[in-house]
Amino acid sequence: MYAEGSSRVIYYRIFLNKRVIEMTRISKFLLLIILLDVCGFANVFAKSADDGFSEVEIKTIKLGHGIYMLMGRGGNIAISVGEDGVFMIDDQFAPLTPKIKKAISDVSAKPVRFMINTHWHYDHTGGNENLGKDGVVIVAHDNVYKRMSKDGFIEAFNKKVPAAPKVALPVITFNDEVTFHFNNLQIEVVHRKNAHTDGDSMVFFKSANVIHMGDTFFNNMYPFIDASSEGSIDGIIDSANYVLKIVDDKTKIIPGHGPLGDKKALLEYRDMLVTLKTRMQKLMDDGKSMDQIIAAKPTADFDEKWGKGFLKPEVFVKILNTVMP
Repeated sequence: MYAEGSSRVIYYRIFLNKRVIEMTRISKFLLLIILLDVCGFANVFAKSADDGFSEVEIKTIKLGHGIYMLMGRGGNIAISVGEDGVFMIDDQFAPLTPKIKKAISDVSAKPVRFMINTHWHYDHTGGNENLGKDGVVIVAHDNVYKRMSKDGFIEAFNKKVPAAPKVALPVITFNDEVTFHFNNLQIEVVHRKNAHTDGDSMVFFKSANVIHMGDTFFNNMYPFIDASSEGSIDGIIDSANYVLKIVDDKTKIIPGHGPLGDKKALLEYRDMLVTLKTRMQKLMDDGKSMDQIIAAKPTADFDEKWGKGFLKPEVFVKILNTVMP
């Protein structure tokens, strides 16, 4: 998060419903909140708890070695099933828990024993309370516990997030890394600093050659980087570089959002981010206003592939402005 007074001060002119709003000496965070709301983007994350969940279907993708990827609504889930039980990564939204449990029961009669949150956002932790009540041991990075245990705020969406009940909080937390020996797999969980948030974890199923990158990787879409949770573009790029050094062409890479990926997909993602960071830095160093940066369309040659997700190109540029070094 940026210290008080550290936001870049720029003069902006916003065109809204054919009216011009002059805004002077406004922080980039406040501007981002206004623009996201104008675009209707904030409303995507402000829906009621049960809005549309009855229509969601959980898709199960078999990855081998008893590992599955589950796609529904929210962050992608991974599970390992075997003689020791079920090891789970993320749990989407609370109303989806019955559907998720049904999908798990279709591939294993064993109970879920451990569930790790890749970070604190509610589209990855919404089912924590339900699983906690089932006796599942919840694990996460220290900063996930800190953020979930008190009222939070996601500035980009102008959304308050109430503190989680005790049963939904991680029971075990760690600093840098933790290893599970479960279902005949060595499962290594590694923290990545200040990437999507300040509490991101990646989960490596080493012998199975499968990695869950959480929201440090958005496949085929521009990523959301949460500046209010101390996320940064450099941290996202560093996380991609970290994984690229240890994977091979056969590694299956589970993104936080989007379809199953591989090394080629992650490399393309990393290169896109490096290019856009460089372009954005040049525009900012030249003293361009937000209007001028948007008019320059720095993402134009990437929009066909990356700009059709839930972050439209113009919105991504505004978010990128908040997470530059």
